[in-house]
Amino acid sequence: MSIKEPFWRSKPMAAMNRDEWESLCDGCGQCCLHKLQDDETDDVYFTNVACRLLDKQTARCMKYDIRWRFVPGCVVLTPQNVPKFAWLPATCAYRLVSEGKDLPSWHPLVSGDPQSVIAAGVSVAGKVVDEREAGDLEDHIVDAMLEPVE
Repeated sequence: MSIKEPFWRSKPMAAMNRDEWESLCDGCGQCCLHKLQDDETDDVYFTNVACRLLDKQTARCMKYDIRWRFVPGCVVLTPQNVPKFAWLPATCAYRLVSEGKDLPSWHPLVSGDPQSVIAAGVSVAGKVVDEREAGDLEDHIVDAMLEPVE
């Protein structure tokens, strides 16, 4: 009896259906944090300031299906543009799969537990400031994106 490979290992991203594509997101919320880019060097600086639609305690978008109505610049990840976003965290499933890598053990698709991303320390839940309360983004620059606790 053969074991069926998980879809993220057996399907190209462009062939994934909407449910498969959406399930790749681990819900960490890191992509919903504001980033600053130096105009001269193109260096990207990460902040702990979250989009106003991100629930600070759950790291989930409160208006996900209609977020563009409120945040017209919200980035929509597609199989074609994922490789262009170098700022995606190294832990991002979209980035990992596009690079031909497997998902980490704490990813909800692997662990079966949506809270495993929080337990691994990768989620921004409880660690961010709302953009409406933050003030200058420069005051909120952090050293790096969150990395998992091993």
